[in-house]
Amino acid sequence: MTLSEINVLVGESDWAWAEAVECIFAPRGVNSIVAADAASTLDIIERRNIHTAIVDMDSVPASGLSIIRLIRGYYPMLPCILLSRSVEEKLLARALALDVFSVIAKPVDMVILQDQLNRLFMKKYNSAVFNS
Repeated sequence: MTLSEINVLVGESDWAWAEAVECIFAPRGVNSIVAADAASTLDIIERRNIHTAIVDMDSVPASGLSIIRLIRGYYPMLPCILLSRSVEEKLLARALALDVFSVIAKPVDMVILQDQLNRLFMKKYNSAVFNS
């Protein structure tokens, strides 16, 4: 897999999320594709080869778990990372039931996000693109 082939879907948020992930993705040549809502998420996944989705639990009007549930209905093998302001046992159980790769507490520590992306890409794609 070459760097130009890697696409990560990033859920739109009300904070500077899209800009924050650029500091991890841009130096590696990874494409971050921002989805404004659940409908655009599916549209993007249908049109592009997406390698993982990073979804915000606190997004509106659809929660991150709702978006992942929708993704699972069409693309059950797409790895997803869920971000949440409140990481409690009930949320973790629901995320586990949807086979979410990782749940990360907000505010997001970019070192933790990079570590989780590295684990995901090594496990799923045998790629060290996110290894620091």
